Amino acid sequence: MPVNEIDCRGLACPGPVVACSRVVKQDAPAALNVLVDNPAAVENVSRFLRTSGYAVSSERREEALWLVQASRDAGGAPEAVPAPQSAAAAARGKTLVLITTETLGRGDDALGAKLMDNFLATLPELGDALWRIVLLNGGVKLAARPGKALDSLRALEAAGVSILVCGTCLDFFQLLEKRAVGQTTNMLDVVSSLALADKVIRP
Repeated sequence: MPVNEIDCRGLACPGPVVACSRVVKQDAPAALNVLVDNPAAVENVSRFLRTSGYAVSSERREEALWLVQASRDAGGAPEAVPAPQSAAAAARGKTLVLITTETLGRGDDALGAKLMDNFLATLPELGDALWRIVLLNGGVKLAARPGKALDSLRALEAAGVSILVCGTCLDFFQLLEKRAVGQTTNMLDVVSSLALADKVIRP
């Protein structure tokens, strides 16, 4: 079985995912090997390929080299997607919450952390209009550190809210393996999500 190969080393986010997307759309290969040079790219490429119907595995070849292997012949099936919004929620539109810091507001970090805990604990009041939460920059720390914020995010995810956590940001803060909620994502997903949202809340 012929295997398409893509060398994505040196590509910044979302380069590896974009490269894979082009090959999948144009050639729809039965098998695909992708070379990447950082853990965040491994996460993002693997997630994209799984949602595209591939069975995926990865292995580290060298200190800064990973091989992601994907095949449609190994029982690959698209990952489950969240259930569609109810008719009432659809009428109100999709609300996305974009969080870029681990604290809310400026002045005092301890107060800001408490305010962020309160903010996340209050988001369920939006009901099923709340579609997605995107965590970028320092906001990714909320998905990796134990506390009220993490508990609230887990409860929201369990209730069907999609949570996307920037892989490049997790890697920068050395938290990639400590993510405890949501899905590791890339900038292509973030931009697409912002475009799809009817309303964006940025605390």
